[in-house]
Amino acid sequence: MPLRKDLAIISQWIVSGSRVLDLGCGDGALLVHLRDRSSVKGYGVEIDDQHITRCVAAGLNVVQGNLDEGLSNFDANSFDYVIMTQTLQAVRSPERLVLEMLRVGREGIVTFPNFGHWSARIQIALQGKMPISKALPYQWYDTQNIHLCTVKDFEQLCRQNMIHILQRTVVDVAHNEDLFTRLFPNLFGEIAIYRLRKSNVL
Repeated sequence: MPLRKDLAIISQWIVSGSRVLDLGCGDGALLVHLRDRSSVKGYGVEIDDQHITRCVAAGLNVVQGNLDEGLSNFDANSFDYVIMTQTLQAVRSPERLVLEMLRVGREGIVTFPNFGHWSARIQIALQGKMPISKALPYQWYDTQNIHLCTVKDFEQLCRQNMIHILQRTVVDVAHNEDLFTRLFPNLFGEIAIYRLRKSNVL
C-alpha cells in the first residue's frame, strides 16, 4: 500500500538508522516504512486500541498514551526525531508538547492544517461561519481541533521559544507544492510540514 503523501515527505527528512518516536502513530504506516526502507529504530505512542493492535501485529514497539499528559516517560535526547502529524491542533497545550518533543528528540517534525488558507478566510468573511474544507472537514461542534493556527502563528511560536526551523514544506490538500504555496504559504498552503530544532542544539 502506498505511503500517504505527507508521510512520504517526512520520510525523506529522516536519516537512515535513526531513532524515531512517532506521536499519534495511528496504524504505524510511517514507522513500518522507515523500518523497512531506512533501518530506523522506531517507537510509537497511540491512544486508539485498534491502531495499537495493528502496530503490534506489524512488529512495532508501541505504547498506549494520551499526548495531553506530556512525554515525561521519555528521557531527554532519547530519539533523533520526534514526529507528530495532524495532531498539534487537537492537543490541549500545543506549545508545551512541541517543547517536550524537542526535549525528547534532537529534532521534531510537525504537521498541521493551515487556518490561514484563502478558502477559510473567505468562508469567515462572507458567510460568517467557521470554515469547512478537506483539510478541516468538521463542523465547529464536532471537531477534534481545539487550537487551530496559521503558518504565521506557528512560526511566531517558534521564534518566541527559540526554535529553529530547519525545513518547511507547505502544500495543498493533496500534499502537492507549487509556486503559490512556496511564495505565499500562509495564503495558499492548506497543510504545513515543519522540521524543527532548538536553537541551542548543535
